[in-house]
Amino acid sequence: MIRSLRGRLFAGLTAIILLTGLIGGLFAHRWAFDEAIEMQDSVLIQIAGLVQSGSLTGGRDLRGVDEDAEVWLIDEASDDDAGLWSLKDGLALATRKGQPIRALLRTRSDGTRFAVAQRTSVRDEIASDMAFRTVLPIAALIPCLLLVTAIVISRSLRPMVRLAGDLDRRNADDMTPLPAAQMPTELHSFVASINGLLQRTRFLVDQQRRFVADAAHELRTPITALSLQAENLSAVDLPADARDRVTALRRGIGRTKHLLEQLLALARQDAGSSDGSVMPVVALDVTLKEVVADAMADAANRGVDLGFARIEPALVRAEAVMLAALARNLLDNALRFTPHGGRIDAWVYREGGTAILQIEDSGSGVGPEEITRIFEPFYRGQRPEGDGVGLGLSIVKRIVVRLGGSIEAVNVADGGRTGLRVQVKLPAASG
Repeated sequence: MIRSLRGRLFAGLTAIILLTGLIGGLFAHRWAFDEAIEMQDSVLIQIAGLVQSGSLTGGRDLRGVDEDAEVWLIDEASDDDAGLWSLKDGLALATRKGQPIRALLRTRSDGTRFAVAQRTSVRDEIASDMAFRTVLPIAALIPCLLLVTAIVISRSLRPMVRLAGDLDRRNADDMTPLPAAQMPTELHSFVASINGLLQRTRFLVDQQRRFVADAAHELRTPITALSLQAENLSAVDLPADARDRVTALRRGIGRTKHLLEQLLALARQDAGSSDGSVMPVVALDVTLKEVVADAMADAANRGVDLGFARIEPALVRAEAVMLAALARNLLDNALRFTPHGGRIDAWVYREGGTAILQIEDSGSGVGPEEITRIFEPFYRGQRPEGDGVGLGLSIVKRIVVRLGGSIEAVNVADGGRTGLRVQVKLPAASG
């Protein structure tokens, strides 16, 4: 069973064209055959008129008139003409010398009779050839019609294919309504239904984002209070067992506080609507230097060699806090997955009209089945490390999209070295 709409249309129209062509060809062949026979009868009548008037006497005189016709006087006593003599004047089918013929018989004023005849086999061959030549254009037209049909179907369904492609290329959080004005009338109801679904989905997503932001914001105060109380407990002289519990409590509070900060950052990026064209021009290289400087102490504590492999001036249009959050989350993710004694390299450079920020670590990399999911919220992979909650790279992706850039993560596997390389491309700005 054909499930494709394009396939159904093409199969149906092909069947109609073939059936119509077959029926039309049969009728055209029959009509052309009959017309050829009538034309040859007309030739016999014209030759008989010329013979009866004395303009033609037969034999060589028929050359240039109709070489397939014969004219002779009917001899009543001849065995070959005995059957013809008994026929009335006019057109008739007969047999002469064992061959079927089409003959026109006439009687002159002196009582003599003559016949103008053509062999039936020759007449049928001529008529069949003329009928075939009539049907041939129809047969040649059918493949052309099938090709035109395929092109028309393809062009007619192109807006639907383009619509599907536009939806596939959209970001998951892009709820912009589809432009119905550019679509054929038949797709307006379909586009309207999709736009209605997008509007309802956007409402639900906005509700979810507001809930997450409000919940994170409301929880900040009690978590801060708990953090202060835990800090106060650390200054109290406690037994070793109690001190271990306070340390575990502080770590738990720290993880919760970090989660809330990440949730608030994610909510800010989701709710942001700044136009990239009116954002200030920021030096990407300067921002990365500051973030790397802040992360140096943490890298040293982890035994990780953090530094620049390439640093060049690069300007982009963005909020400084956005770029700092982008770089900080990339470095936090690299530090989390880089083992003791490992290395993290940072790049900032321009390539044409693009500013590129790249962070490469020497960790174990990411599984091929996970590489496309690491930018999803709360996804930590099959080998989670540290206290992360899986929001860092998701925040980076949201910032990059807001700034009109692109981000790509690939596993590094050259020269025996492994790790993950994350490359961010942003539109460069002029100073």
